[in-house]
Formats: sequence, C-alpha cells, structure tokens
Amino acid sequence: MTRRLIIHDAGPGVSVQDLGRPGYLAFGLSRGGAADRLAMAEGAALLHQPEGLAALEMAGMGGTFEVSHDTRIALTGAPMRAQLDGAPLAWNASYLLHAGSRLSVGAATHGVYGYLHLGGGIATPKRLGAHSAHLAAGLGALIAAGDDLPLGEDRAEAETGLFLPGDDRFEGGKVRLVPGFQTGLFPDEEITRFEATQFTRAARGNRMGVRFDPDGEGFACAAGLSVLSEVIVPGDIQITGDGAPFVLMSECQTTGGYPRIGSVLPCDLPRVAQAQPGAQLRFRFVTPEEGLAAERAAETTRKGLRAKLDHLIRNPDDIRDLLSYQLISGVTAGHDEET
Repeated sequence: MTRRLIIHDAGPGVSVQDLGRPGYLAFGLSRGGAADRLAMAEGAALLHQPEGLAALEMAGMGGTFEVSHDTRIALTGAPMRAQLDGAPLAWNASYLLHAGSRLSVGAATHGVYGYLHLGGGIATPKRLGAHSAHLAAGLGALIAAGDDLPLGEDRAEAETGLFLPGDDRFEGGKVRLVPGFQTGLFPDEEITRFEATQFTRAARGNRMGVRFDPDGEGFACAAGLSVLSEVIVPGDIQITGDGAPFVLMSECQTTGGYPRIGSVLPCDLPRVAQAQPGAQLRFRFVTPEEGLAAERAAETTRKGLRAKLDHLIRNPDDIRDLLSYQLISGVTAGHDEET
C-alpha cells in the first residue's frame, strides 16, 4: 500500500515544491521550485536522501498533517511553531512521525517559508519533469484540507532525532549583487546611493517577486522605463516606476522591461525570500570573480551539511513514550545486581 500524507488543514500558501524545472525559459516558463533552496538541502541532509525530492513549502503558516505509515520527517526553513500530538518540536530537526499521530505546524516566528520534508519525498505526478507547483504558470495548485498526497519509497535507514545548527538568513542583513547588462544605465551616484541605502521588505511579495522600500528617494536610470524587454531570471532586481527595487523570485516572469540595477547571487537569494515584511536589507555589489567564489563557498557548505548533524536533545517531559527508549544501557541491570 502506498504511503500517504493526509492534509487535515493547511495555511493559505502551502504547496508541493522541489528544485523546479530548469530548461524551459525559452518557452516562457521560469524555473520555479522552492523559494529557499538551502532549506531543501538542509532537509535532504537531515533525512540522508537526495536534495531534489519534493517537500511541502509552507508560506507563513503550516497546517495539520498525518501519515498513513510511520514516516521520517524533517522541518527546515523559516522556524514555525510545531507540535506533535500537542508536544512542542524543535525546528531544523528530524523526527519519526507515527501513523495516526498529528503534526501541527503554526505560524512562522522568523522568516517566511518553512518546509516539511518526508522520507522518500512527495510523489505526486510530475509535470514537465518536476513535482513542484508553479502557481503563476497554472501548473499544480495550493494544498488544501482533505488532500491526500502519495509518498515515495523511503530507501534510507538513517536515524531520526537529528539536528542542524541554524543561520541568520531569517533576519534580513546584507545581500550581494553582481552587475548586469543594464547596470551601466544607472549613474555612478545612483549605484553608490543604492549601496548606502537601507531597504525595508514591503508587505507586497510572493513567489514571483518581493518589493523593498528605500529609506529615502527611489532610484532611476537615464533610460527611464524605455528599455527593451529582455530575458530575466530569479535574483534580478527591477527598478519599478516609483523607484523601488523589486527582487524577482522563483516564479518570476521570463521577460521584463523595467530597468535592472543588478542581480542577487543565487546563494543570497534565500535571505531575500526569507525576509519578513518589515525586515531590513542592504545590497552590496561584488565583482563576478567574487560572486563565483561566494557560490563555490556556498556549494561547499551545502555539501558539508551532513557533517554538521548533531543529536537532538529533547525535554523528557515532551516525549510521550519515554519508557520505550533505552536511555542508558545497563544501568537498570547493574542496579539490580547490587541489590
């Protein structure tokens, strides 16, 4: 019998996501996939499985879930309030979810996108080579109460109760850019002011893009809004008509006519995606050589995630079946012999 994930209720932005669909840009379809690709790598490390398996992406709010068979799970991305049958769970960790138990994931405490990974991944039918929903293109749909999702075969026999240290990508901060074909359209003084400006993540934002409001005047280039429409990709920063930057995300359109001041490094895009409304960011240009070095360092970090795994220490009061655990082998037997 196929293992299944049962959705009892779901927040307004829950969808199935993997690493997306590269290769369709010429056909008008952007890559899509998880907004925070680092969170996908973290889930893969916690469950010792491939990074490309599909997971549930939860935007701002999770839901209540159940599995038909005992299933390994991991929680990554934006920390959310999570409980297993009423007992609180730590984030960025893996657990064994027993059949019939209820996993409840509430609102994000930091960041935007949280992820529920399952052993074997979510095995909904592939569309154009991927499981992920591309909402802007009409591929797939948001998850809703009553949905019943098939799970893939879990080939791993790795333990659960593992933990990964978090990072600061949910708190705003500095984001690195590389110049693009249209950066030269902006006067040097505008580029200097752009780097010196503090931006606040606006309420307007989704999987297509996120707006950032400057703490002063907006920005403009000599060409105004008369530039030709060109190919755009996730990470490009368009300067909109009112001078505010709009960072394009995983489901962005494939062409656009707003002038682009630069492009966010892929390894820094999770920081942009995870900025909650009100979070503050600063942008800094780096050379293409510095950008390549940063990407290589980020790839090394992703590949080294499994080496950072540690055992999760849980409060015994939160463990329902504590007596079923062999906590310290031999202690009971030794005590009996002495008495």
